[in-house]
Amino acid sequence: MGNVEILLILLGYFGLLMLVSAWVGKQSGNDAFFTGNRRAPWYVVSIGMIGSSISGVSFISVPGMVAGNGFLYLQTVAGFFFGYIILAKVLLPVYYKQESPSIYVYLKERFGQKAYKTGAWFFLLSKAIGASARVYVAVLVLHEFILKNWGISFTATAFVVIAMIWLYTFRSGTKTIVWTDLLQTLFMVAAMVLMLLQFSRGLNLDAHGIWNTVVNSDSSKVFEFGDWTSKQFFFKQFFSGIFIVLVMTGLDQEMIQKNRTIHDLDKAQLNMYWYGFTFLPINLILLVIGVLMYTFAAQKGIVLPTSPDAVLPVLATKYFAGGVGILLLLIGVISATFSGADSSMTAITTSFCIDILGREKEVRTRRIVHATVAVLFVGIILLFRALNNLTLIDAIYTIASYTYGPLLGLFAFGLFTKMRADDRWIPLIAMASPLLCYALQAFTAATFGYHFSYELLMLNGLVTFAGLWFTSQRK
Repeated sequence: MGNVEILLILLGYFGLLMLVSAWVGKQSGNDAFFTGNRRAPWYVVSIGMIGSSISGVSFISVPGMVAGNGFLYLQTVAGFFFGYIILAKVLLPVYYKQESPSIYVYLKERFGQKAYKTGAWFFLLSKAIGASARVYVAVLVLHEFILKNWGISFTATAFVVIAMIWLYTFRSGTKTIVWTDLLQTLFMVAAMVLMLLQFSRGLNLDAHGIWNTVVNSDSSKVFEFGDWTSKQFFFKQFFSGIFIVLVMTGLDQEMIQKNRTIHDLDKAQLNMYWYGFTFLPINLILLVIGVLMYTFAAQKGIVLPTSPDAVLPVLATKYFAGGVGILLLLIGVISATFSGADSSMTAITTSFCIDILGREKEVRTRRIVHATVAVLFVGIILLFRALNNLTLIDAIYTIASYTYGPLLGLFAFGLFTKMRADDRWIPLIAMASPLLCYALQAFTAATFGYHFSYELLMLNGLVTFAGLWFTSQRK
């Protein structure tokens, strides 16, 4: 299978998304764009949200983690599940009481206008960086393995990918992506399973052989209880998983906006329970792929690239016959990335129109903002390509620890205290907290050899909470 055939398949895939968009997107008003008219079936939303969260980053990075961390990532995934239970019980009832599509209106009602704007700006910063990093993976894979051979630049590839996403979302936004994300999640999971079967076939393994290979691998370690200073220490990873969910889903306009397309709170909570449960088998498949791909490389004497993120693309594209590996890689990465990027662009557009501009009803304004967000994504993708030197999934969670921490502190203070923080101080507290945490991270690493992992998110939220406490008075 040559590049032309693979490109035609991908164009057919995009054409299918456009057909779904045309079928769903007959209503193009702001209510459809922002809320999906609140008529989506909960199980459709649940499946689509899996694709949004897994993303192309996980598709490549999680298998690559196996060499360094084994199955220790499952400690964080276990925390995810409990995080979704807390989210469903604590945060969803708050959001379903609001009429506004934006979740940050809660901050205005609880603290005031400055808190409201601060929360919205921190979300916009966090989501723009995180979503662009995810799209970067799809752009990189598509460019390196197909379009580069035709002399098309990385910049042009980025514009093409973002333009595709913009085209099928600009009419009905959330109403469209509920259904396109369902389709893309199914494609992503199918690509993962087929990728696993390709490696097992290359190793001549049946199901029992796969089990034995994983169990007997040096990378099969699941728990780390011995070294409390390690970034992989169980309690760090587990509680970080809980708080990652609470901020990256529970305080995230993108994920809650999609969830609120479900009309009833009870079904929205049911969606969260199933959504959280499915993370374990999905990530387990990715980790098993990681074990098999490293075993495959060792057995064949293949010299692997130094970057863990490059291992799966290299093996799939160079050592699977007939172009099958390239096709599976592209379908898996692109379907996962599109599923996250489309809802991210929609959420950023929603938040900017409502929270920053205060123009919830103006369709023309929404369309201008949506197009501007698409151009912004291209710019950040190009910047990320120039600066990134970390494993992508780790980079995204590290960024989230700094940018979502103030949101965690704000919402926690609002929900669990009866005090009213001084609204004038809130922007300063929210900006100072990440800076203090960064300084503390550098100090503990240099003085005690202790390196913060994702628990930096909890520390950041705690510092914000403390700042609000000291500048507040009881109601």
